[in-house]
Amino acid sequence: MIKLWMAPGGLHIEPGQAGDAAALAAIHAKGFYRGWSSQEMAGFLGEVESRVYVACDAKRRIAGFAVVRLAADESELLTIAVDPKWRGKHIGQALLTAAFADLMMSPARRMFLEVSEDNAPAIKLYTRQGFATVARRQGYYPKPDGSAATALVMSRDLG
Repeated sequence: MIKLWMAPGGLHIEPGQAGDAAALAAIHAKGFYRGWSSQEMAGFLGEVESRVYVACDAKRRIAGFAVVRLAADESELLTIAVDPKWRGKHIGQALLTAAFADLMMSPARRMFLEVSEDNAPAIKLYTRQGFATVARRQGYYPKPDGSAATALVMSRDLG
């Protein structure tokens, strides 16, 4: 079964492929203090319990991606990243919508995520998508200045 979802800007969303690891690592590095390596991305792409969704054009140029891990009846959004030139164009929203649609065919009934409390654009996206804060993790994310940011743990029902 071919899985494709529509996305803005002439893009579509499809499952990640093994050859995407370097492109995903490059996009992740642009959005996070400690970006994940190509090897880490390859690991997610190869795991049965992980699902990787990529937003790309017809030539498979990747604008953003999301990584979700399944465990029993729960899922966790491990990361979502959008190339800076595509930010503000609802790519993150499209990636989440595709993941939610795909997960309806899985045992997962709830999704969790962690987000830095100082990442206002991400919190706004997650709140619009129905996530609510359920916990806080003090000093969870390392910051470039040596301090640590608090993570908000958020969740939402999938069904």
